[in-house]
Amino acid sequence: MNIYLVGGAVRDRLLDYPVFERDWLVVGAKPEDMLAQGYKPVGKDFPVFLHPQTHDEYALARTERKTAPGYKGFAVDANPTVTLEEDLLRRDLTINAMAIGEDGILVDPYQGQADLQNRILRHVSPAFNEDPVRILRVARFAARYGHLGFTVADETRQLMRDMVSSGEVDHLVAERVWAELNKALCEATPAAFFQTLRDCGALAVIFPEIEALYGVPQPAKYHPEIDTGVHCLMALTQAAKLSNKPEVRLAALLHDLGKALTKPEYWPSHHGHEGKGLPVLEKFCQRLRVPKAVKIFCAHVMEYHTHCHRVFELRSDTLVDMLQVIGVFKPDNQLEDFLLACEADARGRTGFENCDYPQANYIKSAAQVALAVDTQQILQSDLQGAQIGAAIQKLRSQAVHAFKQQYASNQA
Repeated sequence: MNIYLVGGAVRDRLLDYPVFERDWLVVGAKPEDMLAQGYKPVGKDFPVFLHPQTHDEYALARTERKTAPGYKGFAVDANPTVTLEEDLLRRDLTINAMAIGEDGILVDPYQGQADLQNRILRHVSPAFNEDPVRILRVARFAARYGHLGFTVADETRQLMRDMVSSGEVDHLVAERVWAELNKALCEATPAAFFQTLRDCGALAVIFPEIEALYGVPQPAKYHPEIDTGVHCLMALTQAAKLSNKPEVRLAALLHDLGKALTKPEYWPSHHGHEGKGLPVLEKFCQRLRVPKAVKIFCAHVMEYHTHCHRVFELRSDTLVDMLQVIGVFKPDNQLEDFLLACEADARGRTGFENCDYPQANYIKSAAQVALAVDTQQILQSDLQGAQIGAAIQKLRSQAVHAFKQQYASNQA
């Protein structure tokens, strides 16, 4: 029985990246051998065990044979005769197909270390095309290491295109798509995830709402990059610089989905795109089973990002209404995140990447003024039901109106 450190821990160690999880491969053992040594079984589809002390995952070496479409259509063979090289051969990329033995020696039968040095994401074998999740994983690794200069090998990109053409990608399930998307949003260059999918044709299948934005023009005066799809990836890039939260990054990416619904005769104007995009966002989130809190936050950014940009022109009651809807008057509000997503939108334009965004501080100040309003008198009055809310909103609007006047006076 031989034990090897495998996968991401080896890859990231060679890249001098922090290693947070360690996966181990056991060659030459049966499940009974693992149980006899106190390992706890956790694998459902193939034999995986938890170490009795460290709780690291130890998987038995295995081979896989394609039996049906999709990522679950595999027959697994984990008998003790499976070799280390056979197990590594079934992995997705060469940089993930290396192992380190208990003697500390690197085992690299498929030249993963060379691909690491050359910054190449390359598939290990033609069996790559048997699992559609691997397309998402390649895109995620592009997002993880794009800032280091990693690119997808031409032959791997072509194989990914062939998988799209054959319909293999159609078998991806929502849970796996969302899992990979959520991880990609947390990486250093999340825009590379979507660009990689677009380069192989998978974006149109997996995220058609985003693909639909490409080729849709915007006014060059405000959007020198013109193309809406390009703008949304630029906004995502800016969001990644401003926040490490995946929901902020996702909201920046999706905020303009409604522009794909504008009829061409009205281009490049997109009047009312904020509201038009909400049903598209709803379907997107339902299909991928996006958590409800994330969906609500993205909807707030979509509906009110233009209000945020034009806040200096808004009426006081309109501003207070916006603050109410996005939950500013609740203890656990997300105003800071909302403003960061809107700032990412403003900066996600050619030539505007480093622009100031004074709207953020203005809205924060207005929110503080509205929050400071004493509502006790209203709450203790004879008003009931909706009358209470209306009276409180009126007081807040009056306070914000006074703030706006003082602000304008200071600017004069």
